[in-house]
Amino acid sequence: MFKKLRNRFLIVNLVSISIMMLVAFATIYTITYQNVQRETNMELYKVSDFYHGPYNSSKMLRGEDGLSGVTGGSGTSGASSASGIGSPPADGLGENGGGLGEDPNSPPARSVSFMIQTDNDWKITNTHSRFNMDATFYEEALGKVDQDKLSSGNRQTGQFALDSTEWAYVINQSSDGYMVVFIDVTAQQGILTNLIYTFAVVGLAMLIVIYFLSRYFANRSIKPVREAFEKQKQFIADASHELKTPLAIINTNADVLLANSEDTIEHQAKWLHYIKSETERMSKLTSSLLYLTEIDDSRSTMIHAKFNMSDAVETIILTMEAMIFEKSISLDYSIEPELMVHGNNEQIKQVILILLDNAVKYAKSKGAVNVTLKKQNNEVVLAVSNTGEGIAPEHLDRIFDRFYRTDASRARQHGGHGLGLAIARSIVDQHKGQIYARSVVREGATFYVRLT
Repeated sequence: MFKKLRNRFLIVNLVSISIMMLVAFATIYTITYQNVQRETNMELYKVSDFYHGPYNSSKMLRGEDGLSGVTGGSGTSGASSASGIGSPPADGLGENGGGLGEDPNSPPARSVSFMIQTDNDWKITNTHSRFNMDATFYEEALGKVDQDKLSSGNRQTGQFALDSTEWAYVINQSSDGYMVVFIDVTAQQGILTNLIYTFAVVGLAMLIVIYFLSRYFANRSIKPVREAFEKQKQFIADASHELKTPLAIINTNADVLLANSEDTIEHQAKWLHYIKSETERMSKLTSSLLYLTEIDDSRSTMIHAKFNMSDAVETIILTMEAMIFEKSISLDYSIEPELMVHGNNEQIKQVILILLDNAVKYAKSKGAVNVTLKKQNNEVVLAVSNTGEGIAPEHLDRIFDRFYRTDASRARQHGGHGLGLAIARSIVDQHKGQIYARSVVREGATFYVRLT
């Protein structure tokens, strides 16, 4: 059950984080893509405006650097690279050898660019480039242009891949045909591709780390649930065991009564007393269980106020003096007057009664019980000790658990159910205090309660 709960927690956690990561990555990628596209279009429009300039128009009308410059001998074509772009020629674009942006006749682009002019039937009539390009390259580039979606009077942009190079283009329509301007955007597309690869690697690494972290925290989160579940199972088993014994005794005595139905009640009074005794025992057990439940349920509604702890301890001692005297146990107490604590008076009295009752029950014959109440720093400390068999170290951490008893036979002899100390701890926890025990075997035990 807990394994399924942990796996469900892991799945929900990983799915939630994966969705958030995908949304974050998609947002970043979308913003980056839009920025790249905006910069690409701005560059396209700048280059396009250059080719529409008066200088270039007159130059292309004179036939300079047109088709005749790129459809010539095979030497130029053979010098082209795999992408159709060779070394820059010494043509009219850079008479002084000026670079991009230095020659006023060069397009103002940071990337490789070229231009193709066509007639209305998309037949090439002129080309312009800073580099020697094969005529077939122009044909292939023009063939990649989407010619069907061109709307009258508007610039049409697009993008395609050719010979491992990414090109962006813009189509400008005129009365005598079309002008298509191309720029190399391989670097820009590389940014987007690298971004996707980076997201994939980082996302996978983060998911792996998150998986192990989620597994660790899932185990830690489930641990108290598992402990509570185990305690609940043990509590049910112990309660069933405690109820099973008196029920068996009642059932047996009832069978004896039925078997001797002709006898008088006086002759069978013993069996009736057994039944009554076990019924009272069951009543005390169920009352204790209900009290524990009420304590757990009333933590947020219980009224707390300042009260006199010294008076509360003295009141409980006075009510038990007669019982302590009958058992020939000496009682010593030292109580500092007017010690005030914040809490519920009746519940704290219940804790004092439980601790004093336990001390008397488990004190050795003609032993002693000692009660002290004093202030230490900002806390009021109650200590109840006795002389007796004491508590073994392995039991000290568990004596406050429900139904836990160090010696079941002695507990039954004293009429206990193992719930008194559990009730005391619940009350003290509710008051945000501390309760613990110290003991030396065969000498006695001391229980401490610290409250503020």
